[in-house]
Amino acid sequence: MVRLNYLDNLKVALTFLVIFHHAGQAYGDGGEWGYTPSNPAEVMPWIWHFFSTNAAFFMGLYFFISGYFIPGSYDRQGFGTFVRKKILRLGVPLLLMGGLLTSATGKVEIAHMWFVESLLIFSFFYAVVRKRCPAISKDCDSRPTLIGLFIAALVMGIGSYFIRQESPQDHWISLSIWTFEPAHYLQYVMMFVLGILAYRFDWLDKMTKTTGVVALLIGGALAIGNYVRQDGEWNDFVWQWFGIYESLMCVFISFGLLWLFREKVNMGNKALSWLSAQSYGAYIVHLPLMICIQNMFDGVWMGAFGKFMFVGVVSTVLSFAFTWLLRLLPGVKRVL
Repeated sequence: MVRLNYLDNLKVALTFLVIFHHAGQAYGDGGEWGYTPSNPAEVMPWIWHFFSTNAAFFMGLYFFISGYFIPGSYDRQGFGTFVRKKILRLGVPLLLMGGLLTSATGKVEIAHMWFVESLLIFSFFYAVVRKRCPAISKDCDSRPTLIGLFIAALVMGIGSYFIRQESPQDHWISLSIWTFEPAHYLQYVMMFVLGILAYRFDWLDKMTKTTGVVALLIGGALAIGNYVRQDGEWNDFVWQWFGIYESLMCVFISFGLLWLFREKVNMGNKALSWLSAQSYGAYIVHLPLMICIQNMFDGVWMGAFGKFMFVGVVSTVLSFAFTWLLRLLPGVKRVL
């Protein structure tokens, strides 16, 4: 297989973004978090813009990239090997980290591992479907177009709009061991499926410069529109239709970034390969490491923004380094 360096590099960038997103949650209204600063001055009221824009696309893009690699993996391995490897790669970290977080909190808790759990469910579902149905033929001239992206975003947005009438954003549901946020779940399912189709129809190679550039510009404009909204008519409009607005951000930012990384960040070297190899493990281990760092430096005044950046940088470095050390242990590379 040809290594797609730009997808590896994009996954690394998304991992950095996830870690910094979580680093900011203690210093703004980012939902329930396992640490609260003892100094009430360590707060950044503006950071909700950062949270809102990130949440619009970054986990959806994670699911897209994961979905992209699923069909080829199944084609090479077959049902049995595919399922066993997904249990090892996804199920084992889920059980270990879930057990650690549950022991630490005294209640059943998987926190950020909801992504791994959902990806495991999606992978099993794909395997069951493929066992009964043949693979989609690649004999199709389909390619990403701006109209196609808009239609996908509109379907996602209308569905999300109605889901949010019953289950607003940041409302999480736990059904036995399945934890999910209904407001974003349609986005995740659709992006995973789009990733599968992108592999089958070779969409990433077929995406034209015009489609990529315009998608990036539209996504960037929507992100700016989300950052600048405060109180007023624009904020009221975006908030009323946020399920649709966010879905447009998701699709256009995601495909814009896929094109940008394909054209401008499609390189490989030892440093980038090292980062890519550790990125999955860094996602898994970063949260407990981060909370330890936040508690250790709780009494050190750096200003709210300074503390946010400090925690983000240190957590990122330690997460990647700790993953590298773990992967030196026999057998760990098969999991992480």
